[in-house]
Parts: sequence; structure tokens; C-alpha cells
Amino acid sequence: MSDLDGILVISLEHAVAAPYASCKLADAGARVIKVERPEGDFARNYDQLVNGASAYFVWINRGKESICLDLRKADDLHVFKGMLARADVFIQNLAPGALERLGVSIDELQRLNPQLIVCSISGYGSDGPSRDQKAYDLLIQAETGLSAINGTEHGPARVGVSVCDIAAGMTAYQAILQALLGRQKAGRGRVIEVSLFHAMADWMNVPYLQYRYGNKKPERMGLKHPTIAPYGVFSCSDGKEILISIQNEREWGRLCETVLKAPELAKKDGWQTNSDRVLNRDAVDGRIAEFFATITRDEAVALVDDAGIAFGRLSDLDDLISHPQHRLISVRVNGDDVELLAPGAAVIGQDETFGPVPSKGQHTDRLRDEFAAAPSRVAGE
Repeated sequence: MSDLDGILVISLEHAVAAPYASCKLADAGARVIKVERPEGDFARNYDQLVNGASAYFVWINRGKESICLDLRKADDLHVFKGMLARADVFIQNLAPGALERLGVSIDELQRLNPQLIVCSISGYGSDGPSRDQKAYDLLIQAETGLSAINGTEHGPARVGVSVCDIAAGMTAYQAILQALLGRQKAGRGRVIEVSLFHAMADWMNVPYLQYRYGNKKPERMGLKHPTIAPYGVFSCSDGKEILISIQNEREWGRLCETVLKAPELAKKDGWQTNSDRVLNRDAVDGRIAEFFATITRDEAVALVDDAGIAFGRLSDLDDLISHPQHRLISVRVNGDDVELLAPGAAVIGQDETFGPVPSKGQHTDRLRDEFAAAPSRVAGE
């Protein structure tokens, strides 16, 4: 039996943040019904690169049932409310106030189903001067200051994945799990609000605290660490790149002696401590760059690994696909199996299975029949 077996999740969702949260619940064994607009979740059409389906959609919609409803129509709204009457969790990421304009209020849902856990995901939350501001991932990266600290000295840059959506989805998932545990004690559901802005703002606490209380303004460093040196990327003779990280003076000594074959550098004036090396970063990095430019990346990896120096290859997508450390899962997409990179958490000794990615409205007729006359739940049931 799966951990969330018997838990019914209704998710009125589109794009990334809410589908990410509901996908994790589906992975844990919950029954997840994805409610889509008649034309379907617009993320279905971001591309057609995975067996004719969108990479975004395939990534976070496995194991769900799909029903298409037009909630402006009375019959469809009736079916939707029938689902919520029996649900354990309701997730929605419509704009603030949109659910109420459709004739569904949170207060009504709690009266209808006192055990229901409601999680609303939005751009900025339901209060405050920005509540109605449209929000997409890159816009939130910019608004929260993430873009200002990400990039190079030449300018800010976008984080290359939908990090704000993911942060919001992760935050929603953990809050829902906490609410399910809390319901076991209190016997009642709760209302949760998650916003992309606040989820990412939480992740920005270190630069926020450093600047607010220490007046230290983070610099955009590209692939260098702002407060540790050497810690960054170096090019090798074959055109490939390696990152190394020196965390203490013992490691610095090993790098000089074992890798660079120049033990005297460890005691050089202005290079002995991390603070010294940060102040003299260009000279320190320049000396290391000269060495790595004479050997291939594989040779560099062998040297630093033998010396116990932390490293990372600057992987391109070919490197990513062939990386030996991968765990992979198989998911059915449009009739064929597709390999995805596995979720970050693995349960040791337990086999994991993942349901197929649904086609648009695949389960509409069956779900209409199931929920058209659904009774309400009562507290303690």
C-alpha cells in the first residue's frame, strides 16, 4: 500500500507550480484528478518534443486522471463541487478571486467538506498591493531579486529552469503533507496559501540578511563563488571545463602540492587564507587556470579526485544524458515509454511505479458519472 493510498486530490491546475505539487502527491500514492479547461492545460502546448507531448507536461503530470470541465456551465460546476465534497485535498492556481467569480468560495467548501485541505497557489498571494499582478517564473525571478544576483559582471541572467514555479510547488507539497498530519490530530482541514513570490523570497534570505544587516551587496559572479576562492570554473586543453571548490586551508595545501605540484603557493603572501585569496582572486585563479589549460578535463578530474578536492564537470546536455549517476524512471506517454530523471528522494528497498501521463480529458466521461451525485463529507467521517 502506498503512503497516500485512499487520499483524493482534486487539482484545478495549469502550467507548473500546482501540477508539480499534485504530481508529488500522485507519486506518493494519492488519487489525483486533474481538472482542465475545455481546451486543456496550456502547458500541453509548450512544445511537442516528447512523443508528440510537451516536455513540461510530461515532467509533472504522470499518474493523474484528466477531466475537462467548463466551470462557467452549471452542469460542469455541479460535477466539480461533487468532487470537492469527497476530496481530501483541493489545489488550485487560478488568479486571486477567480474561483469565487466562478461561484466557489473557500468558506463554502469548508462547510461542504470540513476535512478538506485547500491549497491556493498564486503569483503574489491574496493580499497586498501586488495581488493582481500577473506572475510568470522569469518575472518572479526578477521581482524577488534573484535575477540581480544571478548572472555575470556583464549583467543579470535567468536561471535556466522554472525555479520559482518549482519552489512554489515544493512549498505547497510540504504544506499539504503537514496539513494531512495535522488533520489526523484535529479532525479538520485547513486553508493554505502559497505564492511564487513568497516561496522564492524565502530562498533569498541569505542575500537579504547579508545586505539588510551587513550592508553587503552580492555581486554577480557567474561561475565563481562570491566569498570563497578558489571556487569556480577552469577551462581544460580539450575545451571542456571543470569546477573546483576549496573549502579550507588543508584542501588549499593539497591542491597546491598534489595537483599543481607547487607546494610553495600555499604559503605565498596574500594566498594563505581564504580571505587573502578572495582579495587576490584574479591572480590565484590565473595561476590555476594556467595549469588546467595544459591537461584534458578527464586528466584534471583524475588529479583532483585523487587529491580529495571537490569538483564538478560543467556538463552540457550530452553529458547530462550520459551521466553515470542517474536514476531513471519510466512513464507512459502517448502509448510509448519515456525515460525521465527520477525524483530526488528514493525510498530504499521499495519499488516505485509511476502512472501514465493522461491525454486531455481522457477520464472525463467516467469521472462525470462518478461525481455527478457525490454526497458531502461530514466532520469525523
